[in-house]
Amino acid sequence: MPNIKIFSGSSHPDLGQKICDRLGINHANVVTKKFANGETNVEIGESVRGEDVYIIQSGCGEVNDNLMELLIMISACKIASAERITAVIPLYPYSRQDKKDKSRAPISAKLVANMLSVAGADHIITMDLHASQIQGF
Repeated sequence: MPNIKIFSGSSHPDLGQKICDRLGINHANVVTKKFANGETNVEIGESVRGEDVYIIQSGCGEVNDNLMELLIMISACKIASAERITAVIPLYPYSRQDKKDKSRAPISAKLVANMLSVAGADHIITMDLHASQIQGF
């Protein structure tokens, strides 16, 4: 698998390492840190030009921080000329907000899908959708 790079966000680094071990490839280098004001900084530590990139980041725990970290990682890989970017999201963030149940209520699951697309994700793999209608987003 010479053209695959697997990155893990800070939500579940052990999962990323186990996937790499199973595939027999090295885990790609990424450094994430927080600035004093709480902003997330991501540095991709190797070339992704022309590579298929998989970014593993769950929507559990600090949901907003993890989602923002994922979006920044996707954008960084897109800017660095990755061929294809797949976001692997075991728990899809905001999946419970998948329909408009009252007036002026947002459909946050669709907003998350739009943000992932705009950031540069070509594909999304997820395992825990609250409802199957999210697949349409």
